[in-house]
Amino acid sequence: MSPKKTATLYRMVMPEHVCPYGLKALHLLKSKGYVVEDHWLRTRAETDAFKAEHGVKTTPQAFIDGQRIGGYDDLRKHFGDKVRDPKTLTYTPVLAVFAVAALMALAASQAAFHAPLTVQTAEWFVAFSMSLLAMLKLRDVETFSTMFLNYDLLARRWVPYGYIYPFAELAAGVLMAAGVLTWFAAPLGLFIGGIGAVSVFKAVYVDKRDLKCACVGGDSNVPLGFVSLTENLFMVAMGLWMLARPHA
Repeated sequence: MSPKKTATLYRMVMPEHVCPYGLKALHLLKSKGYVVEDHWLRTRAETDAFKAEHGVKTTPQAFIDGQRIGGYDDLRKHFGDKVRDPKTLTYTPVLAVFAVAALMALAASQAAFHAPLTVQTAEWFVAFSMSLLAMLKLRDVETFSTMFLNYDLLARRWVPYGYIYPFAELAAGVLMAAGVLTWFAAPLGLFIGGIGAVSVFKAVYVDKRDLKCACVGGDSNVPLGFVSLTENLFMVAMGLWMLARPHA
């Protein structure tokens, strides 16, 4: 019978604050099969004294076999788990939006027509995607408009367009989802999508610039590139489709 693996963890557990990384570290150690000696640092003074004693700047701190491993990220590295770099470029945020929009479109089509895959599903997918992306931009319009100015051709000529864009995208998405005011929504989506597609294509494929996309807000690490171009082309295609439909 192999001996039990043991670890010691020091983490802040105070009436006004329970360290979330301490809870994550505790869970990680237990999930790896360790019996954890869980030591609570119950006051700021106790926490500061612990930091001074061990020469560390943060808690939690984990020890395995008497050796200090460090905090939550250090534990993940110790076990060979991936640690997210906040500066790393990733398409995950925008892909998550597309995935949620697709599920919403399938669910709406099932509820309305008792079939998940219909022409309306595709229309709702684009409309819901536009609405969700607009919502993310509207969390902080100021930051979005600043990042948007790095590449959008119209915004660089007329700065207020960067502030208007999220509202225009939301209006087009909601109206397209509802199937109302097509005479307004379709040209609006066609316009903002067309300007966006040209802007992204120029910045990425002509000027070869390495930029971040403001598509999910101004605080993202989504690279400006093919996915950003596709988003705008979706809007263009949706606008053209709605204008061409017999009932539009």
